[in-house]
Amino acid sequence: MAAAPTPPVNDALLEPSSLRYPYFSALSPLYNAYDRFAVWRADLGLPSPGTVENLQKETKSTHLSNLMFEGGRADLTKSLSMSPLFQVTHSFALGSQTALPSYNFGAMYGSAKVFLHGGVDHDGNVSGRLNYGWTTNSVTKLQTQLSSQVGHNMIQVEHDYQASDFSFNAKAINPSPTDGTGIYVGSYLQSITKNLALGFESIFQRPMPDVAELSTAYLAKITASDKSWIATAQTQGLGVLQATYWQKLSEKVEVAADLQLIALPARREAITTLGAKYDLRLATFRAQLDSTGKVSAFLEQRFTPTFAFLMSGEIDHFKNAAKVGVGVMIESSSLTPEEMGMAPPPL
Repeated sequence: MAAAPTPPVNDALLEPSSLRYPYFSALSPLYNAYDRFAVWRADLGLPSPGTVENLQKETKSTHLSNLMFEGGRADLTKSLSMSPLFQVTHSFALGSQTALPSYNFGAMYGSAKVFLHGGVDHDGNVSGRLNYGWTTNSVTKLQTQLSSQVGHNMIQVEHDYQASDFSFNAKAINPSPTDGTGIYVGSYLQSITKNLALGFESIFQRPMPDVAELSTAYLAKITASDKSWIATAQTQGLGVLQATYWQKLSEKVEVAADLQLIALPARREAITTLGAKYDLRLATFRAQLDSTGKVSAFLEQRFTPTFAFLMSGEIDHFKNAAKVGVGVMIESSSLTPEEMGMAPPPL
């Protein structure tokens, strides 16, 4: 069999920037320096370090701190379209000792470049999120929350850019163009080697025009060559440290540890959390233990692709308290098998 013909190479792309853009001849030394730097960086073959927001993604997915709930819970989802994706969700919660019964209606729309998600609860609080992807590496995000309670309204604008070996994020929370008040966050994460990435995150807070505060956190991430374990560290000033460690023991078992250390003159405490995640054929079980005396567990049992049973529990030995939650997740669709991209069942 004859080999496939080699596609022609555009020689113009191989030329230096100073030759491709002759009207910038005065800046040709800068362009040549940038070209040499780009070639040197590409030769290193550094991987993408991910984003600062997802620095501890693996640890958080193993632990169940963000999954715990109390009382009864039900999520009913109905898919109305698959391409583009459009679905609505009804969420119910009741029986909690710390929160009142609630209801939330949500809708989600997703296409190749646009993602929309909105929700409204029984108190009239409205929340929304918009993500627009200019390219696969550049995404602008808008998040808003409208509430009848004073001080609970929020608008957040951010832009996320991910290159081949670094990521950058700029964020503004409740910015005011008139007096410059608000919260402004900037983060940068750079791969130094194939296993090490370093970065920082700066937060500038200006609650009033004459009051301003700047704080910077420094980040580090170490990843194994085979992606089997990830260690992260984050420090903010002197005396505040958070470190995590995640390891994948097998295809079905993951473990993670989290350490939060505060050593300030007015406050000294340390909290350690250990967790494990077991992925079974139709179920996922998470267990967690921390140094404050809390033992937690979370089970997600999926009987069918459209029905899942949830159960969470927590025991606080030091406070002699316990929490239990039971929930269901039901998904339905009015689409035909052809519309869902599925083959019709045999006659």
